[in-house]
Amino acid sequence: MARGGGVVVEAAKRLSRWAFEDLGLHRLRLCHSAANPASCRVAEKAGHSFEGIQRGALLHEDGWYDEHLHSLVWGDI
Repeated sequence: MARGGGVVVEAAKRLSRWAFEDLGLHRLRLCHSAANPASCRVAEKAGHSFEGIQRGALLHEDGWYDEHLHSLVWGDI
């Protein structure tokens, strides 16, 4: 139902704003499986910059997978 409607992007933006404004954090990291392009689009639409690939950083039942790392720094929003 929510797919493609921007609900997850909006939730990520609100959560990021809350983390900066209410918790006083300076930097947020968002990681997801490199095999998940939808999560990559959400991260980028929510303002998180792609920083790179963390090789073999995500363990699944069938082995280790690469992970994308995105970040958002206070002042980016």
